[in-house]
Amino acid sequence: IYYVYTLFADDSGPPPSTVINQNETFAKIVFKPSVVQQAKIAQNGILGDFIIRYDVNREQSIGDIQVLNGYFVHYFAPKDLPPLPKNVVFVLDSSASMVGTKLRQTKDALFTILHDLRPQDRFSIIGFSNRIKVWKDHLIAVTPDHVRDGKVYIHHMSPTGGTDINGALQRAIALLNNYMAQDDIEDRSVSLIIFLTDGKPTVGETHTLTILNNTREAARGRICIFTIGIGNDVDFRLLERLSLENCGLTRRVHEEEDAGSQLIGFYDEIRTPLLSDIRVDYPASAVEHATKTLFPNYFNGSEIIVAGKLVDRQLDQLHVEVTASNSKKFVILKTDVPVGPQKVGGDLPGSPGPRGDSEEDPNPLERLWSYLTVKELLSSWLQSNDGQEKERLRQRAQALAVSRRFLTPFTAMRLKKPGPPSGSLEEAHGLSAAVGPEPVLQSLRGAGTLPGPALEKPYEPRIKISKTSVDGDPHFVVDFPASRLTVCFNIDGQPGDILRLVSDHVDSGVTVNGELIGAPAPPNGHKKQRTYFGTITILVNKPERSYLEITPNRVILDGGDRLVLPCNRSVVVGSRGLEVSVSANANVTVTIQGSIAFVILIHLYRKPAPFQRNHLGFYISSSNGLSGGCHGLLGQFLHQEAELTEEPGGLSRNLTHPPSSQAPEPSEAVLKVKGRRVPVVWKQRKIYNGEEQVDCWFARNSAATLIDGEYRDYLASHPFDTEMTLGLGIPEGR
Repeated sequence: IYYVYTLFADDSGPPPSTVINQNETFAKIVFKPSVVQQAKIAQNGILGDFIIRYDVNREQSIGDIQVLNGYFVHYFAPKDLPPLPKNVVFVLDSSASMVGTKLRQTKDALFTILHDLRPQDRFSIIGFSNRIKVWKDHLIAVTPDHVRDGKVYIHHMSPTGGTDINGALQRAIALLNNYMAQDDIEDRSVSLIIFLTDGKPTVGETHTLTILNNTREAARGRICIFTIGIGNDVDFRLLERLSLENCGLTRRVHEEEDAGSQLIGFYDEIRTPLLSDIRVDYPASAVEHATKTLFPNYFNGSEIIVAGKLVDRQLDQLHVEVTASNSKKFVILKTDVPVGPQKVGGDLPGSPGPRGDSEEDPNPLERLWSYLTVKELLSSWLQSNDGQEKERLRQRAQALAVSRRFLTPFTAMRLKKPGPPSGSLEEAHGLSAAVGPEPVLQSLRGAGTLPGPALEKPYEPRIKISKTSVDGDPHFVVDFPASRLTVCFNIDGQPGDILRLVSDHVDSGVTVNGELIGAPAPPNGHKKQRTYFGTITILVNKPERSYLEITPNRVILDGGDRLVLPCNRSVVVGSRGLEVSVSANANVTVTIQGSIAFVILIHLYRKPAPFQRNHLGFYISSSNGLSGGCHGLLGQFLHQEAELTEEPGGLSRNLTHPPSSQAPEPSEAVLKVKGRRVPVVWKQRKIYNGEEQVDCWFARNSAATLIDGEYRDYLASHPFDTEMTLGLGIPEGR
């Protein structure tokens, strides 16, 4: 039994480079745009879903079953059935954050949806913020008057207050449970909640697991919850789990797009339930590792797909049985499907064929089984609260996805480009899912913004950095190469403090700030807490304004176009004098105009102790482009020199060289810098990744008299603050 495909696209036609080959039993679609075609579609390349829409000629009411090389796929999509009655409660977020376009478009969409309800349906409406406002305390019939009154009620909703998600769900479930408890209710109906919100729970019960448990216990598998998250601030993970655990679906609606049409499109997917309580059965002795076989509802226009393995490849027939309820009766469908050798694809040009002696012929049914299995493993992983079970599910999903080359949240995409660079992405091939990341080069603004040779530049994972840095708790190191001296000091700030590290906004247009996070000190230590840099922000003002925010997990680059780069993927992006290079889980290198370079080290812990926090280290690799007026905790020393002097009756050794490590007592000296005399003591300190040691002269008391001003003079008001009151005088020699 084979499909007959009828492929179609919207009025604009398929995207450029799309090639469709098909016959009565097979279709192959190739989408391979050139760099120029990608740039015409979107400035940053392809950003979206490639959607194939098709329909299928079906003859058997029990569905279509394909069998090939020990795998089977069962497609079940009955038509021409009377729709089931719906019991539906619309739950609409009317908190203050819904003000404006979001609430207006949502109201307009609900007006359309209410008109689409059928006479046999029942409905009610709930608006919620920090208060729960129920339109009717019971479900009512769909009549023109009731629809008109519902629209008036929605029209008068005004945004105010917080977001009580738990309370709204409990009231909606109670309405449906009370209705279903009535003796005269029609048994064969479907109970739904359509839940729309743009935020996170802020009022009432706010703990995610408690909300999920409360909802699951109240719904008891009898009520399906369909959730819609509007905008970027929504707790989409909570909505996703609410739907997964309560036989529903979830969708994200982007605020900047036409939310109303997206809501109507989502409702169209569930507007016509045809069957409920669907169960697909195969003999246990004939089938193993079948995917999901129980489905709470089947909606018109959708499709139920089950895939599995045959225990015996020599099986002659496969017995299939489907049971379900529709609006009139209990349905039982049975059949025996002939099982024999089948060839998929026929003689269609471009259809799958043998790859050669070293590889087996591809089996699309095995691949579909793998895809459905991975999808169900991901769903189970998302719902699980048990750490060991989540890890087991993750490993199974990752292994299967890598072996079948599926891109999932647990796999990465590797772009292989064999041979010398050709300059054409059309010739690149070997796209696959991989556990380990590979470097990828791309332009920040699409084709044409980087010169050709830049894309061919080999990726260099090694970093070259100077000693001038701040890392750890946080420990500052300043190198004076002309004097062959290295000076270090500590700054003990408070979590949440934002420290100005480099301030050259007026001249080179570069500012670097670091925000501190806190952690308890190790046992038996002399400190009560440690502080580390959790975020480094870099503002580049010339030739164009660009913002960089770097954390141990991601890099956000906003230079007109906003890019979010995960730190566990190697990538290089660049535009107009600014280049950002991420070496996976190791470091981020920021190069500005080719003359300024910063390296941010990423410190990650596999199993962190309570006093260990993922954090960052900041290193100045090249400061040639920073001006003589540069300031900040590190910047103020970049164009200065230092000199060591002996205290009376003190050291007799050459002070430009550190004392021997065999010295019995700490050696003290006086550092002359910026016309000031700073007492220092010799120390050894580990820098970079904690494996390299640097000798330095340590300035005590939070660098008192070493730095200009005092600690509070280096506090920024926000991550991209460029105001600096210190060091604004004209430096010598300018």
